[in-house]
Amino acid sequence: MRIISGTLKGKIIKFVKNSNTRPLKDSVKENIFNILEHSNLLNVNIEQANVLDLYSGIGSFGLECISRGAKKVTFVEQNTIAVNILKENLNLLSINSKATIINSKIEKVLENNEKKKFNIFFLDPPFIDNDFIKILHMIKKNKLYDSKYIIILHREKKNREKLEDFINIILTKEYGRSKIVFGLFN
Repeated sequence: MRIISGTLKGKIIKFVKNSNTRPLKDSVKENIFNILEHSNLLNVNIEQANVLDLYSGIGSFGLECISRGAKKVTFVEQNTIAVNILKENLNLLSINSKATIINSKIEKVLENNEKKKFNIFFLDPPFIDNDFIKILHMIKKNKLYDSKYIIILHREKKNREKLEDFINIILTKEYGRSKIVFGLFN
């Protein structure tokens, strides 16, 4: 895995090598950022954004955001092995000052948030996990979003969740078995 663009372009990042994790493929990540940077449908700028990377794993998405100029990325991951690799990646890339890592359940983090506002929400839950819908409700209820924000969900293409009940879907793209959904709260 590598950083695709920005100040850290080409840098290799470590990842977990087991069957419990599903790192975001470079090609999918590249397409997400192309849409973020070039789509007229979205009203958010990566540069100077506050990013909330939920189910972050080794932090591939958030690390890319930092490389592309994000002001701050908050990584939330429950798996300690993935968190340790994320810490290694931050040290290797010398970008600790732009990152906060929280090794905890997402619900606890959102309940205890000091009303910090975010511009980009990236949720990459396990494909079989539907708890992310509860997470979306918590983000909306606690008004953790800035005036300019976007929600990005990474789901399995064959999942048929009724996401439009929770968010206004702006754009959906499919890549292999992945589906990327861009949206705003209803």
